[in-house]
Amino acid sequence: MTESEKKLWEAVRNRKLGGKKFYRQYPFFHDMTGKETFFVADFYSHEEKLILELDGKYHQYRLKEDKERTRILNYLGLRVIRFKNEEVINDINGVVMKIKKMGLNIAIRIILILLLKRKDLFDNTV
Repeated sequence: MTESEKKLWEAVRNRKLGGKKFYRQYPFFHDMTGKETFFVADFYSHEEKLILELDGKYHQYRLKEDKERTRILNYLGLRVIRFKNEEVINDINGVVMKIKKMGLNIAIRIILILLLKRKDLFDNTV
């Protein structure tokens, strides 16, 4: 594991982040490109359908591939948040706050969708 992976793993493992379970090096299989292949996410929460990706210097040469990978993962119903290694190393608290905010935002959306599906809750006729 890289230094940034160790630091983020320490922040999210054992349900430390909002009580959510995160997995490390989690594979996602797909055949969106016409052949079966897979991606390995740095960190993944099934409960949140959230992938955390850490980008080192290598990723500056793979912007097109990373964009396509994110597009496919989004199509599969997953959200992807990318952080630069330096961001994790220099500001782990800021990174954790961004992850919490993203998780809270999706929780609020889900609640609103569920409420809107239950129109009877808003029906004033008795």
